[in-house]
Amino acid sequence: MSTIYDKARLFFDACDSGQGWQVCKEYCHPDATFSAQGAALADVKTLEGYTDWMKGFFTPVPDGRYELRFFAEDHERQCVAGYGVYYGTHTGPGGPVEPTGKTLSAEYMYAMQFEDGRIRHMTKIWNDIFGLQQLGWS
Repeated sequence: MSTIYDKARLFFDACDSGQGWQVCKEYCHPDATFSAQGAALADVKTLEGYTDWMKGFFTPVPDGRYELRFFAEDHERQCVAGYGVYYGTHTGPGGPVEPTGKTLSAEYMYAMQFEDGRIRHMTKIWNDIFGLQQLGWS
């Protein structure tokens, strides 16, 4: 596989295991941007902000984990896509309500656009309403 594929895979794991920007920044441009079409992430515009949002998600959902189901590179477009399912239970403090004990099983996808061997932009495709309702958050 290529260098960007390997970097994307390492980034995916670091991000979705809650390691935050301190670890994820190694694979990204310092000013990398982020987008998602969902209210839960409407104010998050940078990849730094998103990776730290994911890190923070481990407070209310300390057993958070993902199952990777697909990972591929589009060499021509310098893009790598990953599809997974994220699991966890709201047992910790934080979140919009007291711990509910409810579990999450949410499908999502990342499209990571590379420039000069580092992530320049990432889009997350995720039905945030469906996922957060599972946790009893909306």
